[in-house]
Amino acid sequence: MDESIKNVIFKRIHRTGNALKANNIDYYYADRKEDVPKIVESLLSEGNVVANGGSVTLKECGVIDLLKSDKYKYLDREAIDIDKLDQLYRATFAADAYLCSANAITENGEIYNVDGNSNRIAAIAFGPKSVIMVVGYNKIVCNLDEAAKRVKSLAAPANTKRLNCATYCCETGRCQGVDSSSITAGCSSDSRICCNYLISAHQRIKGRIKVIFVGECLGY
Repeated sequence: MDESIKNVIFKRIHRTGNALKANNIDYYYADRKEDVPKIVESLLSEGNVVANGGSVTLKECGVIDLLKSDKYKYLDREAIDIDKLDQLYRATFAADAYLCSANAITENGEIYNVDGNSNRIAAIAFGPKSVIMVVGYNKIVCNLDEAAKRVKSLAAPANTKRLNCATYCCETGRCQGVDSSSITAGCSSDSRICCNYLISAHQRIKGRIKVIFVGECLGY
């Protein structure tokens, strides 16, 4: 990456990180995705019960491989029978740590997430003692309007394609409500993945949510 561009990205990450800190959200920085597992490991204790939300970013960074190691009691969502998945989601609330990514983070220090099943945003808001988010610099936006636009124009269409959902955005590559002023505007498909919305702002429990910013483009 060009050093001048890298400098701009670095400054934007730390400007956003300082805004998160003002909201009682801790932040860490990894220059490369290969550096992420070591940071995650430093935030966990051996024997911790850990769980994760569906995330391309976690897989790209090798975090899932870390969670599957013998160091932790991993609630593995991909290794369980589908009829027991709901039980695993509920067990997640008692986990020591929950790992996921974010759909967008604003330069004002707000974390924006949109879910279909909503087990991810539920765990972010309440339950696990610690929430660790791994986020590529590409998910930093100026404000909540840009966050909503990012989900409708990129994150949701890409995820519906990955999950093979029968939605408007999967077919067209953009949300039906992308040009609407309403954050929740969109399709009425039974397969819609944008059902519930969470904005994490100033936190009562300091440091419960932790964000690891990565100086690379990751996930959707």
